[in-house]
Amino acid sequence: MQPLPLHSLSELERATLQEIALYQLQEKLLVGDLSLAKVGPKGSKSIRQKLESFSKEKKDCSPQTFGIPLFQVIANDRAYKQLQEAVKKSRRLCLEVEATVTRFRAQRQKRCPMSRTFGLGLCWVFPEEPLSPAFVCNSSWSQRRGAMSVDCITDLSDNTSRLLEALQLSHPHELDARRSLGKKKMLSLNPITQQVPRIVDRCCKHIETHGLRTVGIFRVGSSKKRVQQLREEFDRGLDVFLDEHQSVHDVAALLKEFLRDMPDSLIPRELYAAFLGTASMEGPAQLATLQLLLFLLPPCHSDTLHRLLRFLSEVARHAESSWGPDGQEIPGNKMTVSNLATIFGPNILQKEKPGEKDAGAVNFEDSAAIILVLQRLIEHHQTLFMVSPEMQHNILRRLFQTDPDVIDYLLRRKFNAVPSAESEDSTEEHAPSPQPGRTSILESGSLSSELYSSISFLNLHVSI
Repeated sequence: MQPLPLHSLSELERATLQEIALYQLQEKLLVGDLSLAKVGPKGSKSIRQKLESFSKEKKDCSPQTFGIPLFQVIANDRAYKQLQEAVKKSRRLCLEVEATVTRFRAQRQKRCPMSRTFGLGLCWVFPEEPLSPAFVCNSSWSQRRGAMSVDCITDLSDNTSRLLEALQLSHPHELDARRSLGKKKMLSLNPITQQVPRIVDRCCKHIETHGLRTVGIFRVGSSKKRVQQLREEFDRGLDVFLDEHQSVHDVAALLKEFLRDMPDSLIPRELYAAFLGTASMEGPAQLATLQLLLFLLPPCHSDTLHRLLRFLSEVARHAESSWGPDGQEIPGNKMTVSNLATIFGPNILQKEKPGEKDAGAVNFEDSAAIILVLQRLIEHHQTLFMVSPEMQHNILRRLFQTDPDVIDYLLRRKFNAVPSAESEDSTEEHAPSPQPGRTSILESGSLSSELYSSISFLNLHVSI
């Protein structure tokens, strides 16, 4: 096996990875008190329940972007995108139907020349206006995205390629219904679509395109009026485009405001002390502990943090001045990793919720630890969000004990994956298809020799 990006794991694998990471951290006595961190009249709440609560959708959020949970921002972005795609598809189908009707009318007129000459209504008369979208939606069932209904998934067992084509990327919000059915959770066996809010991705892309050489980015003041206007447009759910006419400093201030106003910080407050505890560590032990803590994050927080760290690393790479081909000096932005960690640290690692008493009060020791921890995250983000082969084996061993029927499919997906250039900047969502039951997924041919050897390896370790 080769190291894999964290977001390439299936939902089931990521949930299992969380369990393994929590167990290893508890062995190091870093998060031992989190299982009983919240005690009250309603009983205790485990760290797993707390982290899962970040992914439960709530319907009482009126703003679309600012001051609401991260998962709700992503759900709002997804709903808007699906609406836009539905409108475009409806218009396209209307034009196609209108063109078909026009061609059919022309053919009928060629066959009925008497009706054109004498005006006799011997042929069908078609309306000149396009058909309504309602008619198109009702009459184009076969043209819907996917072109295949998962109701017939059992009929595909004789064709593995068609079976795999029917298994699309899963949206986490569509899995919540199945999670609530029965005592045992049915988690997806396919990777979860990367979850990065539209505002974060667009702000990062704008600065990467237009502001990497801007001196004092994130430090120089912005126009409060323009930032407030952009904020209101995002909050109304508008499709805001950030182009070269937008001030880089305004976009930078907008990004900081979004992170600062999040009710649940990008790194959950339940892990605040554990992350700060890594500041006293050094070398590989520090990085290994940070990686385990990152594995505990909910997917939406993990994916967004990864995107932000990649962006900050790119900004820091242009901190120093350089020389162009013609010998002319190109000024740097002066924003080193340390400067960026000083600015973004309090927004990413928060001890108290925004608006609470002493929310902005951080003592000197905690402030220094926050800066140091974020420095390490920026410098080593490429390796921290990778899952090592050893950890992948741990996941498979764990699943072999809890869900042995899924091992076949997971190993096939790993060994049959075609290496390709990973487009990390893409946050486009793919249209999901509901997942079949696990027994249906495993209706395929015999195992290859590599799969047999892997399962033998798992059996050996389980028996030991």
